Amino acid sequence: MFSPFEQFELNSLVPINIVLPWTKSNLLDTGVINLSFTNSSFYAVMIVVVCFVLSYFVWNASTVVPKAWQSVLELIYSFVLGVVTENIGKTNLKYFPFLSTVFIFILMSNLFGMIPYCFTVTSHISITFALAFSICLSLLILGLTMHKNVFFKSFLPEGTPLALAPLLVVIELVSYSSHAISLSVRLFANILSGHALLKILAGFMWTLASLGGIFVIASFAPFMVVFALTGMEFGVAALQAYVFTVLTCIYLKDTLYLH
Repeated sequence: MFSPFEQFELNSLVPINIVLPWTKSNLLDTGVINLSFTNSSFYAVMIVVVCFVLSYFVWNASTVVPKAWQSVLELIYSFVLGVVTENIGKTNLKYFPFLSTVFIFILMSNLFGMIPYCFTVTSHISITFALAFSICLSLLILGLTMHKNVFFKSFLPEGTPLALAPLLVVIELVSYSSHAISLSVRLFANILSGHALLKILAGFMWTLASLGGIFVIASFAPFMVVFALTGMEFGVAALQAYVFTVLTCIYLKDTLYLH
């Protein structure tokens, strides 16, 4: 039987291994940097290209009445615009292109993973953490650029007794540093667990059906569960993109106004 986690395996499509020069000579035989182009890399690039092509044709469409796929993308645009306006205000809409790009990339990555035999990019912590860490690092640079030394006051609440200052500073630093972890783990864990559960139930259904006889009828029970979970996974795909974007908006607002 195939493992439920086989669908998450990384496969090298274009092997690229760089041997560090100081490891060729002697004792160290692990100095190899693996920069291979994997199936995860392929689907990530493909998702970016698809998003770019769809956006290009939507904004450059010459038809007066939009087609169905144009209407869907325009609805996504309006939805994300509402989320951004609600969380960071109309005065900060210059950040909307960045936030909409984050939302659409995560949404498309999650939805691509629902297609049979496609790879789910967001099911790997390396992808979600790299995305979350780059966002948090960018917000840190933005905060330092806008507020200079005043930015560090956000790690010590106003009116804090001097005796509690060291403890609260450490707590605030840990809390701020955990933003990238919370963003990445939430997305990764939800997508990974949902796909693994679907695979387990689908395998159980197939095992029952292959036994023949009354077990074929019994296999309809897990089939209905798989059918319902598949619909729920589509909802989770959209929900996780929404949650990731909303939390990014909240962190951005905290950076802009030092809350």
